[in-house]
Amino acid sequence: MTVKPRTVAILQARMGASRLPGKPLLDLGGQPMLQRVVSRTRRARRLDEIVVATTTEAEDAVIAEYCRAEGIPVYRGSLHDVLDRFYQAACLRTAEIIVRVTADCPVVDPHLIDAAVALVAEPWPQNTLDFAATRLPPPWKRTYPIGLDVEVCTFAALERAWQEADQPYQREHVLPYLYEGVVLDQAPVARGVSSRGFRIAQLNHDRDYGALRWTVDTPEDLELMRAVYARFGGRDDFSWQEVLALFEREPELARLNAHVVHKSFRDEDARRRGAGGTH
Repeated sequence: MTVKPRTVAILQARMGASRLPGKPLLDLGGQPMLQRVVSRTRRARRLDEIVVATTTEAEDAVIAEYCRAEGIPVYRGSLHDVLDRFYQAACLRTAEIIVRVTADCPVVDPHLIDAAVALVAEPWPQNTLDFAATRLPPPWKRTYPIGLDVEVCTFAALERAWQEADQPYQREHVLPYLYEGVVLDQAPVARGVSSRGFRIAQLNHDRDYGALRWTVDTPEDLELMRAVYARFGGRDDFSWQEVLALFEREPELARLNAHVVHKSFRDEDARRRGAGGTH
């Protein structure tokens, strides 16, 4: 009998974002943005549990308090070594498959979460993957809008990254150690092997919507997502295809944040350098 691996989504959240401080708890259609991400992630059918991973910084106590009040499991760990934060949270929740979602993606889609999990959780001998995602960050090509970002890996892959990654950006952005150096085609499920031997897959859409920005990192992004939620009457059970249809009906929406530059996976928080940085 096939045993289903224990699959845990870890939602990354902190109050001290440089471009939009306090964003996890900012209002989005009558609820904190963090709650919107939790609600949408919970609709994925292949998850056993969701845990919010925030930091031990004093300013993030409010996230922990909110999660406890709402019955959302929460783990507090390192500010800059987010890889360690994820690893420790995964260990505590006995995760075998880890799903990475960030709290600034309030239209993250449960069906895409399930599709990415299915690739990694496929039982042996069919499974040949260590990591799957709906996108890889620049300089890689993406076909889903920014903000539908999901990364999935095995615990073994996460543990190896935790043990071996030694560059600040690898610790801060959690999983670059797995996919660095990979070359992928543009097949619906593009596959490749990274420079460190990890087996990688990326989900692609048949049309390229990678220029659309549906994440929240700036005030302009927040304005756009508030407009989206207003169009849906404050609901959060809409699909990403419904959001796409909205943008096709109202193309002016995309102009609200079209000028915002998306960060690279090699970008580091300047405050790490100011504080001396630590793993």
